[in-house]
Amino acid sequence: MNTSLRRLALQQQGLGQTPVFAAGMAGSLQAIEHLGYVQIDTISVVERAHHHVLWSRVPDYDLGHLNQLVAAQKVFEYWYHAAAYLPMRDYRFALLQMEAVRAGNSRYFNRGDAGLMREIMARVQDEGSIRLRHIAKNPQDQSGGWWNTGPARRSVEQLFMQGDLMVCERNGMEKVYALRETCVPTGLDVSTPTLAEYAEYVFATTLRAHGVFTWKQLLHLKTGNAVRAAMRAVVGQHLEAGSIVAQQLANGAEVYVDTALLQQQWPAETAVRILSPFDNVLIHRERLSELFGFDYRIECYVPAAKRVFGYFCLPILYGEAMVGRIDCKAQRRSQTLQVLSVHLEPAVAADATFKAMLHRELQRFAAFNQCSELDATALGMV
Repeated sequence: MNTSLRRLALQQQGLGQTPVFAAGMAGSLQAIEHLGYVQIDTISVVERAHHHVLWSRVPDYDLGHLNQLVAAQKVFEYWYHAAAYLPMRDYRFALLQMEAVRAGNSRYFNRGDAGLMREIMARVQDEGSIRLRHIAKNPQDQSGGWWNTGPARRSVEQLFMQGDLMVCERNGMEKVYALRETCVPTGLDVSTPTLAEYAEYVFATTLRAHGVFTWKQLLHLKTGNAVRAAMRAVVGQHLEAGSIVAQQLANGAEVYVDTALLQQQWPAETAVRILSPFDNVLIHRERLSELFGFDYRIECYVPAAKRVFGYFCLPILYGEAMVGRIDCKAQRRSQTLQVLSVHLEPAVAADATFKAMLHRELQRFAAFNQCSELDATALGMV
């Protein structure tokens, strides 16, 4: 049972044997719309997570696609469970959180300075867009000023989180901000959804992107009795309609499965993939453990002395199983992708065929990281 459900889940994630997304920028947009979001992360020991997730799924992915899609008003940046690129067609479902921030009901985004926020908005209205490093008290004062202080940064973040400003471009990880009205396409539905509509949106996104999911996954980082009740009603409606069915995994955990997908036969997977720690298939750790039998923890937030697998250990997917972790670093001066450590599950630790496939995937991963050389000494290969 678990094997067939894993195949179903991977196929829905665009990680299966059958291609899901087109090549190039059209495929990048398809992937974001299908997955519902792609998480943004700043860590750059290898190529950043938002690029890595799309590269894993989209043929001929290019690092410029995301900026181009933002400029074309096809995707936007906001908060999902973390900072993310989201489909512009789903913009209205971010309004509930924007309104909560504006009303002062956010635990984390409620510390903007009202005076600074007015000044920032006036500056953006005059200049069209703005970067934090270009904001100063006057043109002669470029060495410091309120722009690089905590209050200014928090004020910009609050304006972004309450929807007044949007990110219109990124240069690396530097954000360029513009007014919402210049970033949202004309004619887009910007009506605030009801809680029932929001719950249906989260459910539909999870069903489409995963095919197999848990109750906790639906409510990941969502709090409050009201949203819980709304989600329970949505799940009940879909169970009654027969569009999903509840099933028990071998370990006794209950999952919901897309009924139509359950009827299909999914081919056995054979590929090796090196995934981002922030990949959508991994992000709900309890589901990952229950469905794939893989207990994963990213260790960049763990003190060095307590790390087991490495600072930025990347999960290794082989077929429909998670079979190990590999810690890599892109040495950009020498254009070398260095394998720092490899930790394999016993089932593949002595498998020469698997190791050869992993080496080929590492070569492909090196090219993605703009590295012309691969140092795979830790794998036992050069």
